[in-house]
Amino acid sequence: MKNDAEEKVSEFYNTDGWKTEGDVTEDAARWEDLRACAREYISKCRLRVLRHIPADGEFMLDMASGPIQYREYLEYSGGYRKRYCVDLSSGALEAAKNRIKDHGVFLCGSFFDVPLEDNFFDCSISLHTIYHIDRDKQEEAVRKLIAVTKPGRPVIIVYSNPRTIVRTLVLPFLFLGRMVRQLRKADNGKAEEPVLYFFAHPLIWWDRFHDAADIKIMPWRSFHSDIQKALIPNNKFGKKMFKTLFSLEERFPAFFARHFQYPMIILRKKN
Repeated sequence: MKNDAEEKVSEFYNTDGWKTEGDVTEDAARWEDLRACAREYISKCRLRVLRHIPADGEFMLDMASGPIQYREYLEYSGGYRKRYCVDLSSGALEAAKNRIKDHGVFLCGSFFDVPLEDNFFDCSISLHTIYHIDRDKQEEAVRKLIAVTKPGRPVIIVYSNPRTIVRTLVLPFLFLGRMVRQLRKADNGKAEEPVLYFFAHPLIWWDRFHDAADIKIMPWRSFHSDIQKALIPNNKFGKKMFKTLFSLEERFPAFFARHFQYPMIILRKKN
């Protein structure tokens, strides 16, 4: 049974979220940096997940898979016999099925309600999903991910850090800009964009899973797309800035994971 947070997410992704204009989904248009200068950097960030996925196995779980909308996402299950895609949106799963066909098993519904066998998956991933789950149910979701994954195998979660260096400096300006955009839309008679439920626990929250898994936190990406677009210009200089940023993330992973926007949580289930 869906709770209020899931209802909001389900409503958006079963209506506008996965609609496409050309090759771009509404989700990507709103929340991704699609500029040419960022393309190489973003691709490299997505492929960071692949570093922690075992090279081969029988079954992979993709929790809230969406339509597997990016090319890099397709690579994650290349060494696996089946990729189990769980999502609230039937439209997303239909699009995912068109992409991976018989390679996939497609399960529509709340992750909490979908029956999955313990110790079944060789790897489980969840990208930009846990923070859209009710704050009081996020631990339950993570523990289910751990439970259905085999001992010694990883659960890989891309999460959000609520306590970043940039947030303190930039957030007031972003909030003001968002208010101005909403007022302009109201003046034009346009409805406000739906707001998805969002709550990110501080990184220390992940320590509670030490009883079930070894925990490693690595950087996935440093900035939210709005901040990224505000700070880095869409030109050759911006492309060089992205190359430098990626190099710094690689060189100082602990610093960037702790102080910037998107950490990647790797939970390796204990035997």
